[in-house]
Amino acid sequence: MADVEPSGARSSLVKRYLPIAAIVAALSAFLLAGGHDYLSFETLRAHRLELETWVGANTLLAVALFFLIYVVVVACSLPGGSVLTLLGGFLFGLWFGGFIVVFAATIGAGLLFLAARHAFGDLLRRKAGPTIQRMEAGFRENALSYLLVLRLVPLFPFFIVNLVPAFLGVPFSTYLIATFIGIIPGTFVYASVGNGLGAVFEQGGEPDWGIIYNPEVFGPLVALALLSCVPIVYKRITTRRAAGGDAPGR
Repeated sequence: MADVEPSGARSSLVKRYLPIAAIVAALSAFLLAGGHDYLSFETLRAHRLELETWVGANTLLAVALFFLIYVVVVACSLPGGSVLTLLGGFLFGLWFGGFIVVFAATIGAGLLFLAARHAFGDLLRRKAGPTIQRMEAGFRENALSYLLVLRLVPLFPFFIVNLVPAFLGVPFSTYLIATFIGIIPGTFVYASVGNGLGAVFEQGGEPDWGIIYNPEVFGPLVALALLSCVPIVYKRITTRRAAGGDAPGR
C-alpha cells in the first residue's frame, strides 16, 4: 500500500505538468529547427506564388492546416503570430482570413490558459498567499472589462495576457469571450495589411508592422478600451454611493 500512494502522486504530477512540458518541448524544437526563419516575411515573399497556387488547388486542406498551425503557434507561444495573421489575410482575404485567425487564436489562447492554470495555478496561490488573493478578487470582479482592455490595447505581449488571467482565477468562459471579442480589431488591422500584400510584393516594399500604433488605428482601440472600463467606473460609483448612504447619521 505504501508503494501505491507515491506511484499515484507521481502519476498526478505527470498529468499536471505534461501540457506545460509539451509546450516547452514544442517551443524548443521550433527554435532549434529554425522555425522562426519559416514564419518570416522574407519566406512569405520568396514563396508567395507557390503558396497561392497550392491554396487555390487545395482550399479546404489549406484552411484546415492554417487553422491548426495558428492554434499550435499561439498555444505554444511560438514566434510568428503576426506573420501568420498577414498570411491569413493574403491567402484567404480580409474577412475570411481575419475570422480564421480570430477563432484559431482564441482556441490556442484557451489551451495555453488551461495548461498554465492546471500546472501552476494552485502552486502560485499557495506561494503568494494574501497578495494574489487580493489581486484575484479585484480582477475577478471586473474580469471581462479588464481583459477587454488588455486585448484591445496591445501594450503587453499576447502570451503574457494569455497567462496572467490563468493565475488570477478568471473564469474560463469569461477569458474566452474577452479574448474572442478583444482580438477582433487588431486582427483585422493586420489581416487588411495581409490582404494588400500583393501590391507590397510587386513594389518590393515591406508591410507596415507598426500600423496598429498609427494614431488613426491606435486611437479607436484606446477609445474601445476606455469604453470597456465604463462598467468598472459605474460599479465603483454606485458602491461608494451605497456605502455613503449606509453611513451613520444618514
